[in-house]
Amino acid sequence: MRLKDHITRMPRPFDLERGQAAASSVPAVSGALHDLIVGTAGCSPYLAGLIEKEADWLPTALDDLDAAFEQVLAPPSQDLSRLKPALRQAKRRVALLAALADLAGAWSLEDVTGALTRLADMACDAALSAAVEEQVRRGRLPDTKVGLFVLAMGKMGAFELNYSSDIDLICLFDETRHDPSDYASVRKGCVRAVQEMCKLLSDLTEDGYVFRTDLRLRPDPSVTPVVLSTGAAERYYESLGRTWERAAYIKARPCAGDLSAGRAFLDELRPFVWRRHLDFAAVQDAHDMRLAIRAHKGTGGPITLPGHDMKLGRGGIREIEFFTQTRQLIAGGRDRDLRVRDTVTGLSRLAAKDWVPAATAETLTDHYRFARTVEHRIQMQRDAQTHKLPGSDEGFERLAAMMGTERAALEGELKDRLSSVHAETEGFFAPDARDPKPSMVLDDAMQARWRSYPALRSVRGAALFDRIEPVLLERLSSATKPQEALAAFDGFLAGLPAGVQLFSLFEANPQLIDLLVDIVGTSPALAQYLSRNAGVLDAVIGGSFFDAWPGGSALTDLAIARLAAEPDYEGKLDAIRAWAKEWHFRIGVHHLRQLTTATEAGKQYSDLARASIAALWPEVQAHFAKRHGPPPGRGGVILGMGSLGAGHLTPQSDLDLIVVYDPDGVDQSDGPRPLQTRSYYARLTQAMITAITTQTAQGRLYEADMRLRPSGNQGPVATSWSAFQRYQREDAWLWEHLALVRATVVAGPDSFAEDVEQFRRSIIGQVRDRRAVLVELSDMRARIAGARQPSSVWDAKTGAGRLQDIELFAQTGAVLTGEVRSGVRDGLNACVAAGILSDVDAQHLSQTHALLWRVQIASRLLSVDAVDPDALGAGGQEVLMRAVELETRSAAENRLIEMTERAAAIIDAATQGEERE
Repeated sequence: MRLKDHITRMPRPFDLERGQAAASSVPAVSGALHDLIVGTAGCSPYLAGLIEKEADWLPTALDDLDAAFEQVLAPPSQDLSRLKPALRQAKRRVALLAALADLAGAWSLEDVTGALTRLADMACDAALSAAVEEQVRRGRLPDTKVGLFVLAMGKMGAFELNYSSDIDLICLFDETRHDPSDYASVRKGCVRAVQEMCKLLSDLTEDGYVFRTDLRLRPDPSVTPVVLSTGAAERYYESLGRTWERAAYIKARPCAGDLSAGRAFLDELRPFVWRRHLDFAAVQDAHDMRLAIRAHKGTGGPITLPGHDMKLGRGGIREIEFFTQTRQLIAGGRDRDLRVRDTVTGLSRLAAKDWVPAATAETLTDHYRFARTVEHRIQMQRDAQTHKLPGSDEGFERLAAMMGTERAALEGELKDRLSSVHAETEGFFAPDARDPKPSMVLDDAMQARWRSYPALRSVRGAALFDRIEPVLLERLSSATKPQEALAAFDGFLAGLPAGVQLFSLFEANPQLIDLLVDIVGTSPALAQYLSRNAGVLDAVIGGSFFDAWPGGSALTDLAIARLAAEPDYEGKLDAIRAWAKEWHFRIGVHHLRQLTTATEAGKQYSDLARASIAALWPEVQAHFAKRHGPPPGRGGVILGMGSLGAGHLTPQSDLDLIVVYDPDGVDQSDGPRPLQTRSYYARLTQAMITAITTQTAQGRLYEADMRLRPSGNQGPVATSWSAFQRYQREDAWLWEHLALVRATVVAGPDSFAEDVEQFRRSIIGQVRDRRAVLVELSDMRARIAGARQPSSVWDAKTGAGRLQDIELFAQTGAVLTGEVRSGVRDGLNACVAAGILSDVDAQHLSQTHALLWRVQIASRLLSVDAVDPDALGAGGQEVLMRAVELETRSAAENRLIEMTERAAAIIDAATQGEERE
C-alpha cells in the first residue's frame, strides 16, 4: 500500500525547524508525506534521526509499505559478523515504518504492535540459530537439533509489543532428547547459545541495539541458569507456580528455536494455567499483585497527570490487562474460547460469553487503545523505555502536538479515561474496600469450632470466610428454622476439605449463598454431595443452569464434545465425571426447587447416565484398540437394564448393564497385541466397568452391576450374540425375560442395536402359559418377601404393593401379551388385556406407583440412607410431605399404608387366583 493514500491524521511539529531539517534529507518526498515527516521529526528527536539515517531507502519504502516491511523481515545471513548490523538495520526500518504509519492513522494499534512483534520474532530466531550453530562449530553442542526453544512472554507473546519494549523471554530445552550422561554438557552449550543470542540483540553498537532482553520470568531466576530443562520447569510450576505465573503464561508462545518442542511444553503446562474449576481465588491473587506493584513502584496515589505512569498507575494499561487476564483465569479452564493471548480479543471473548458486560468491554477496549497510543507517543520521542506522562509543560505540549491535539483537550481526555478505567476495575479487584458488615451470633459454641475445620485452617481460607460469614449468617437466620439451618450448614462446612476456591466463588457470586442455604436446610444428601464436589457450583453461574432440559440426544452430544476436548485417556475419565456431576447437581436442584416433577427428574437422571455411557464407550474402545486393535466383528453393545433401561433413575441409582458382542466370524483382533475375540470383549468390558466405577481425582462416575447378564456372576462378563440368543431362548428363567421388558441398548453400533431390539421383542412376544407364569411370579414374590422387608412405611421400593412389586407385576403383563414398551402403565394395561386385572385395580396400581416414585426420588434426594423423617429438618420433611401431597406426617403415613396395602392385595388376588385354579 502507498502510505500517502491512507493518511487520516497528522502530528503537529513541536519543533518546526527540526522537522524541516529532517524533511530536507528526503527531498523526493512531497505533499502530505512531506508534512507527515515534518510533523514526526518535529516531535521526535529519535525518529528525526532515523529519517535522516534511512533517507535513501525511505521514499521507495513509503511507496509500497507492505513490500518494504516484508523485505525488512526477511531473515538475514547467519554470519555473526554481519548479523549484528543487519538486525539493527531491520530494527531501524521497522520502527520508522511503524511510526509513520501509526502517526498517519494508516495502521491500527494491532497493525503497529504486530509489526514490532514480527520483528522481534525474526530477530530472536535469527540470533538463536546463529548462536546455536556457533556452539556446534565449537563442539559444545552435538548438532543444532537439541530441543532448545524460546518462549515469548508478555506483550511479545500476545503480539502487543510497544515501541521501546524490552522482550520477556523464557528459554528451555527438551532434555528427553539426550542421553542422561550428556545432559550437563548440552545444557551448558544451550546456556552459552542463549547468552550469545542476548548479546546479539541487546548490545549497543554504533548501529544501535535490536531489543533489550529480560530472562527473569523463568522459574526462580535468582538461582537458576538462563536455560532450564522442560522437566525442571514443569516440576517447578506443578509444585511452586503462582497465580502471576499462570497469568504470564496466558500470553506465552514459542517464538524461536524448536517451535514444536515449545508447543509440546505449553501443552503439558495447560493444566497449570487453566484450572478445571472456575477459579475465583485468582481475583484476590491479582488484587494482591496490583497492591504489590503499586507499593514497589510508588504508583498507588491519586491520578495526577504530571509524571503519571500510563502502564502501572491508577487507571493505566496494567489495570485493564489484569482485569482481562483474571477473568480469563477464572473461566478459561472450562471455556477454551477464552484462551486468547491479546487483551482486546480477550475482552471481546469475555463479553461474548457474558463474563463481562458488553458495554464494559467496549469501554475498556477503547480506553486500552487510547492508553497504548499515548504510551507509544511517549516512547517514540526518544526511544526510551518509559510509560510516564511528561513532568513539564514543554513535555505536555510536545505530546499534544504528536497526538495532533491541543494540550488542554489532551489533559481533559487523559483524566476522564484514567478515572473511568479505575472505576471499572477497582470494584472487581478490591473486595476489602466494601463496607464490612458485623457478623451476628446464632450459636456461640458451634460458630467457635468452625475455625478448626479443614476448610478454614489456612490463613487465606479463614480470611475469605470472615468476609462472607456475615452474609451467610444473615441468610441462615432468615430460614424457617434458623437453628436447624445452622446445624445443617455446620455439617456441610465440616465435610468441606478445602475452602479457598469455594469461599472465593461465594464472595464473587453472593447469589450462590442463597442456593447453599436452601440446600443445606433441606437436603442433607445433596449438601453432603456438594461438600465433596463443590466444583459443581461452577455450572450454576454458567448462564444456562436454569434453562430447560436439553433432552437425551443433545446431552449425549454435549458429553461427546466434552470428552473430545481432552487429549489423553485419564483426562477423559476425569472430564466425564466432572461433567456428569454438574448435570447431576442441576437435576437435584431443579427437583428440590420444584422446577421439575418426580417423573421428569427420574427421566433426567436416566438421560444423564445414558449420555455418559454412550460418550464413554467409544473412548474406552479407542484406548483399548491402541494396544489390541479395533473391536473385531460387528462390535459390542451395552444394554441398560432395570431402571436405567426403563428410563427412570434416582440420584443414587447404580447402573444395571449387560455387554453383548457379535464376532461375526472373526476369531481375533488385529492390533499390536491381538487377542482372541472372546478374550478381547471380556477385557474390553472390564476396561469399561473400570472406566465407570474407578475412583479418579474426580471421584466415581457410577456404581455398575452386571449380575443380570446370562448365568449371572457365573457367566462371562461379555456375552456373544449367538450365546445371548441361545440362552434367552433355551435357558433363561422367567425373571430374566421379565428383565428384558425394561432392557434398552444405551451404547454401541446402531445396526447391531436394532438387531438386539428386534430379538428382545421376539422374546417378550413368545406365547406363554398364563397360569404357569403367574404361579412363578407368586413364587418370586414370596422369595423377595422372605429376603427383605420394608425398613419403614417410607421405604417406597421394597415390600408388597410397593415399587418393586408393582413393576414386577407390570412386566408380567407385558410378557403375557407381548407388550414391548417398558412403562409401568403400559405393563398394567397389558395385565388388563391379559384378563388378570380390572381397569379400576390397574388405575390404583398406577396411582400407587406414581406416589411411591415421588417418595422414592425425594428420599434419595434427601438422604443417602433409608429416609428417616425424624432425622430430617423442617425443610426435608416438607419435601417428603410434598411428595405425598399431604400436609401432616400422620396423614402422609396413613395414605402410604392404605395405598400399598390395597396394591399388595390386588397383586395377591391376581396371582393367587391362578394358584387356586
